[in-house]
Amino acid sequence: MQTIQASGYPIYFGLEGYEAVNKLLAEKNYSSLYIIVDSNTNTFCLHRLLPYLAVDCAIEIIEIEAGEAHKNIDTCVALWSILSDFGADRKSCILNLGGGVVTDMGGFVASTFKRGIDFINIPTTLLGMVDASVGGKNGIDLNNLKNQIGTINTPTTLLIDTHYLETLSAREMRSGLAEMLKHGLIFDKNYWNKFKKLETLDISMLDELIYESIVIKNTIVTQDPHEKGIRKSLNFGHTLGHGIESYYLGSQNELLHGEAVAVGMILEAYLSYKKEYINLEEYLEIKEYMLSIFDKIAISTSDVDAIIDLLKHDKKNEYGKIQFSLLKNIGECIINQIVDDKLIQEAFFDYNS
Repeated sequence: MQTIQASGYPIYFGLEGYEAVNKLLAEKNYSSLYIIVDSNTNTFCLHRLLPYLAVDCAIEIIEIEAGEAHKNIDTCVALWSILSDFGADRKSCILNLGGGVVTDMGGFVASTFKRGIDFINIPTTLLGMVDASVGGKNGIDLNNLKNQIGTINTPTTLLIDTHYLETLSAREMRSGLAEMLKHGLIFDKNYWNKFKKLETLDISMLDELIYESIVIKNTIVTQDPHEKGIRKSLNFGHTLGHGIESYYLGSQNELLHGEAVAVGMILEAYLSYKKEYINLEEYLEIKEYMLSIFDKIAISTSDVDAIIDLLKHDKKNEYGKIQFSLLKNIGECIINQIVDDKLIQEAFFDYNS
């Protein structure tokens, strides 16, 4: 697949990407390379990466615990300390090998260590490939609130190798699928319709769909790197989705990011319908297709109240108002929408019914 030129960095695909990474490492003449993995990617993915790396500098492997619960400042302090103890300097480079947690946090650690060192992302999950690693957003959670601390700083390169997806569970694959569906809903109705026509999803189709999804996100981000306008459309499903994800984090009902965003997209599609941006038929199309892929979760009235209360901490808020990105049509988004709590509660009621 063709290399995509993002804002300030290339996105490579497949085996050619490893050659490009090695060329970059040689040209930059890094003093050392630090590969951040989690306990899963250390076991299942690192053995694929290492034979492809041909570098003259020292390589160190740093493992963190897997999971959103560890995407916090304590893990960052541990990583900064390890880098310092190993003697990392301004000419060092970090390679993030993992899903969204690893690329989000690894990018943040690199962006802040010694006021910023280079980093490379090699995402190993579907979610990481189509969303988390693309666009330069790096960050960590604060007291279970999603991505409250972070930077916008792009990697020197991004490599997509879909062979890593062979290590994922069906649940993890569905989680990434949610972001791909979002790209169709906010930007390209034909892309959305492709998923609806698929009876089965083989790896050749998946490669093409991943490529298209990255093209869509990159097209949006390139126009608005710092999220002042159109990039806000990528937040569709995430205002309520992040609230739901944060509320259940650490509980027995903990959700993966994509699972929470899928619920958020149903809820925010309902808000779009009630504000008369999409019609009832379009709303039901979205709701029914999402529920055909993602299990419905039970959200009690007390849960709803707590989730709405969490929304006041959403990083997209301005002047104390919750900002929603809603659907104007399937394939088109409208940003900076204010919705009152009563309508949000109504959306949850409709979801539960």
